[in-house]
Amino acid sequence: MADAPILGSSKKLTLDADVFGAPFNGPLVHEVVVAELAARRRGTHSTRNRALVRGGGSKPWRQKGTGRARQGSIRAPHFAGGGVVFGPSPRHYTVKVNRKARRAALRSALSMHAERSSVFGLDAAAFDTPSTKQAAELIEDRRGGSVLLVLSGPDEAAAFKSFRNLAGVTVLAADDCGVADLVGAASVVFSEAALDSVTARARAKKGVEA
Repeated sequence: MADAPILGSSKKLTLDADVFGAPFNGPLVHEVVVAELAARRRGTHSTRNRALVRGGGSKPWRQKGTGRARQGSIRAPHFAGGGVVFGPSPRHYTVKVNRKARRAALRSALSMHAERSSVFGLDAAAFDTPSTKQAAELIEDRRGGSVLLVLSGPDEAAAFKSFRNLAGVTVLAADDCGVADLVGAASVVFSEAALDSVTARARAKKGVEA
């Protein structure tokens, strides 16, 4: 089994071979990343068409005799202040991805980091009180790229507050850590509880998945 060194310690975390040793499936990871990013969109964009814009109930001028083109409303799209043609309206961007595919993509992303030796552990209990200085010293060697810190539970609140203000560091709860977050990070740091939670979520169901 592969191991993940714990930052600031000589100890290591054991990585599950089934989860961190899976082959990388690029198309599947791409599909899940696109679905996750799409689901994060609010979809609240909205415009008004000519039926919703206020005013324009009467003709701006008579039909004939003015020498100008006939018009029925000043709220037509070609008038200033008129309605928008084919503008966006509120909608959702959710794309369905099977749970089996999500777990397989999560295993691929985790295995990619394990292969690159970019998975590390964190002793969250070492943070009795929030200390940004202590957090910066732990990841000083990995500040060249983005760092994803995955924590779990309210007992690790001090560690969360210690890392959240560091530039290039993203702190997430284990339940909120997705494939897109893992793919976009240069290094991933797990607390022991968070590692167990993510591993359980990524592990294939026996007798169901290959």
